[in-house]
Amino acid sequence: MFMDILMAVMMLFSKPPREPDFHKMRVNMVERQIMARGIKDSRVIGAMMNVPRHLFVPEDKRYRAYDDGPLPIGQGQTISQPYIVALMTELLEPREGDRILEIGTGSGYQAAVLAEIVDTVYSIEIICELQERADSTLKSLKYDNVITKCGDGYMGWPEAAPFDGVIVTAAPERVPQPLLDQLKEGAKLVIPVGDYMQYLEVYTRAGDKFERERNVPVRFVPMTGKAEDENQD
Repeated sequence: MFMDILMAVMMLFSKPPREPDFHKMRVNMVERQIMARGIKDSRVIGAMMNVPRHLFVPEDKRYRAYDDGPLPIGQGQTISQPYIVALMTELLEPREGDRILEIGTGSGYQAAVLAEIVDTVYSIEIICELQERADSTLKSLKYDNVITKCGDGYMGWPEAAPFDGVIVTAAPERVPQPLLDQLKEGAKLVIPVGDYMQYLEVYTRAGDKFERERNVPVRFVPMTGKAEDENQD
C-alpha cells in the first residue's frame, strides 16, 4: 500500500521528458556539417536551415535526425546524410522559378529542401507507402509546391517535361536516357551512378549532347524497377 502511494506521488511531481532542442540541433548541423564542408550557396544553406529534418524521419529516430549520416525510414530505404542533400542541391544549381524533377521521394526531405528554393518540385517514388507518407508530411508542412506520385522514375515525368533540373536519390548502374531527354537546354541532372562503387555525377545538357562531371564517391540504395531490369540485360 505504501509503495503504491509513493509511486503515485512520484508520478504526480515528476516532469515530462524534455523534447530535444531541434532548432539548435539544426543550426549546429548547418554550421558544422554543411558550411564547414564548403557549401557556399546561400539559398541551399537557408533551405537546410529552414526545413525541419526531424519531421521527415520515424518518431523513434528523431533524436538522431541531425546526425552526420543517413537514417533508415522503413521499406529498406534511407534519408540521405545532410551534407549529401546539400551537396546535390548545390550541384543542381536550382533557381527561383525553376521546375525540378526528383526521382526517389523517400522521406520527402530532399523535395522540401528544393521546394524552399524553386517554384515546383515533381517527385516520383516507386514504393507507394513511402510516397503516401512523404506526401502527407509535405502537405502538413504546407509545401504546396511539391507534387508527388507513386511510380517507376526511370521514365521520368514526360507530361510535365522539360525540367530545369533533375535530381536522383537512388543509384542506377547506367544513367536512364529518358531523364537526360527531359532536361531543358543548359539544365543539369545530378545522379549517383554505379553498383558497389558509386559516384555522384552531374550531366549538363548542351544541345543533343551532355557534358559529364564526376564528383564524390557515394553510397545510395539501388534504383529498382526498369533500371534494375536494364542492369540484367
